[in-house]
Amino acid sequence: MSQPDDAIHDSAHPALGDTQALLDLLESWVARDWLRGLDRALVRFLDAEVENTPPLLLLGAALASHQLGHGHVCLDLAATLAEPNLALSLPPEGDAMSDPPPLPEEVLATLTLNEWQSALEHVDLVGHGPGNSPLVRVDDGRTTRLYLRRYWQYEQSLHTDIGRRLARADSNALGKDAALIRTTLDTLFGEPDTSTFNWQRAACALAAQRSFAIITGGPGTGKTTTVVRLLALLQTRQRDAGITPLDIHLAAPTGKAAARLSESIAHQVGSLPLDETLRATIPLAVTTLHRLLGARPDTRHFRHHADNPLSLDVLVIDEASMVDIEMLTAVLSALPARTRLVLLGDKDQLASVEAGAILGDLCHRADAGHYTPNTAQWLEQATGQLLPEGYVDPDGQPLDQAIAMLHESYRFDAQSGIGQLAQAVNRSAPDEVRTVLSQGYADLRHLVLDGESDSALKPLVLDGGAPHDAQAATAQPAGYRHYLNVMQTQRPHREADFTLHTEDYTAWAVAVLGAYGDFQLLCALRKGVWGIEGLNLRVGKTLRQAKLIEASDATLEHGWFEGRPVMVTQNDYGLKLMNGDIGVALEVMEAGETRLRVAFPTGDPETLIRWVLPSRLDAIETVFAMTVHKSQGSEFRHAALLLPSRPSPVLTRELVYTGLTRARQWLTLIEARRGILDEAVTRQVLRASGKRDALTGTT
Repeated sequence: MSQPDDAIHDSAHPALGDTQALLDLLESWVARDWLRGLDRALVRFLDAEVENTPPLLLLGAALASHQLGHGHVCLDLAATLAEPNLALSLPPEGDAMSDPPPLPEEVLATLTLNEWQSALEHVDLVGHGPGNSPLVRVDDGRTTRLYLRRYWQYEQSLHTDIGRRLARADSNALGKDAALIRTTLDTLFGEPDTSTFNWQRAACALAAQRSFAIITGGPGTGKTTTVVRLLALLQTRQRDAGITPLDIHLAAPTGKAAARLSESIAHQVGSLPLDETLRATIPLAVTTLHRLLGARPDTRHFRHHADNPLSLDVLVIDEASMVDIEMLTAVLSALPARTRLVLLGDKDQLASVEAGAILGDLCHRADAGHYTPNTAQWLEQATGQLLPEGYVDPDGQPLDQAIAMLHESYRFDAQSGIGQLAQAVNRSAPDEVRTVLSQGYADLRHLVLDGESDSALKPLVLDGGAPHDAQAATAQPAGYRHYLNVMQTQRPHREADFTLHTEDYTAWAVAVLGAYGDFQLLCALRKGVWGIEGLNLRVGKTLRQAKLIEASDATLEHGWFEGRPVMVTQNDYGLKLMNGDIGVALEVMEAGETRLRVAFPTGDPETLIRWVLPSRLDAIETVFAMTVHKSQGSEFRHAALLLPSRPSPVLTRELVYTGLTRARQWLTLIEARRGILDEAVTRQVLRASGKRDALTGTT
């Protein structure tokens, strides 16, 4: 164990100069759930392996490890000293911060950046690049970023691979195939309208000429429509050249997102103005990234990697904002250099739960385009459109030329309160947000609760906030009564045996699951009265009181009952269920007995429902209330977004934007305390990484 560090001045906190004091401090943080046991274990390992390790280095290692659990790839020392408490994401959920252990702001009060940087000069533990040290530091003149080596390597691998693909596109793409692309785009989109710039058309042209491309845009901007036409363009080019059709694969981070993309792709392909032979070359099946790579249970490794690459020509990944740095590194490692990669997603959504905000980092300049004059000239030839002047930048970077942002929403028009609210939130403009909420838009409702006992939640979760009217269930915002009524009224005959009437039970399950998707209560937190723990129990009791479900308090918390909606929280390859899949528990008649089975949609037109016994489901949770993070990749006809009464590090602009854009037709925005919305929309997720600057050459 190392000894006290004499270089730390007397007024400093003892943990900065004495290892035992530091270990005691970390122990108190772990006991309060401010720090993970894993982070403490790393510090103990480093201290045991190398004598006289400076306590400041050990503290940096603990915080760098802890950052990974909150989505950061590294620890930014300057940012940590500027806002120390954010290093532990304080205050955590469910912690009232009464009688706390020493806060980071107290511990780091006297520490300077130079002192911390000096403590990291340790050849055995901290490297400056390739090597075997457990930690890596990167200095940029403004700050120092401290990485666990594995995540530094992920960042370097992404930078190298994407950089190579961009260089290949930059040297080979422009100047080729403009006339053919123009002809095909005219077939797919019609003749260009010179009075407005069609970004979908431009996105197809840009992505068709690159081995790496990103198509980003908000909800309803037509990302799926665009990528289907892109694939049609690529296959048309193959056919006209007399070449075998491309082997195209479609993937998404979760089973839920994959099923949604599959449904959307099938609809879009059917409407393409192409012959059946060409349509048949566009795949309809969508897989998860884990299945694509061949996940190995209980390991971080995949069957496909650099030494056993995938065999395909084009890979499209939807909901790319949900893909973390480790997964994207694995995907790129398994892709042959010839394979074209297209990322789809909304750059303004929440990033992945795991470390990294890859799509946001890559697309942070996308709003302004930054296309070079050469790109603009080629786009005019290939699309028949003149790129608006504001999007041209002589200093545009190679990455800028590979990104297309779709600007026009076809779902939310100028009369949509949801669309206007999303724009105001994205601008971090609380005054604009309040103005939108006060305009009386038909698709938008705003509630401010008066304490935990406010009864306004009851009519919302039962009937969407409107008076109960079974006849108008599809013409007004729904609540949970709707799907539970469908469960009762469309149930097969009570005596119908499940094994003999499977089709009837399947049709019933499809109807129930469809009705369940008409409403979802979303929240920011997991713990506390305004988190899913408190809200699931509260909603369950409300539904029981309305005689819509039958369950005791204990059953609501820990048991099974008919009508229980559940979400899978871990991939289960044996059951063919993926993290994020949602099912509903339904009673079926088997061998003369009533039994519960959980119905999950499969996305497979041949087998619409997968029926699973509750006893086989281990990693599941009730989803009367769902966190916004878990809702990514989903849409609901009516979404209710509830913001908690206290500030939290997770309560950010991105969370509010992601939650409200889950609403397809109606949104109810609920503040548990007036003013919490203003605080949320002015707080932005800033995930520490070096990815953004490395690829764009900007800061």
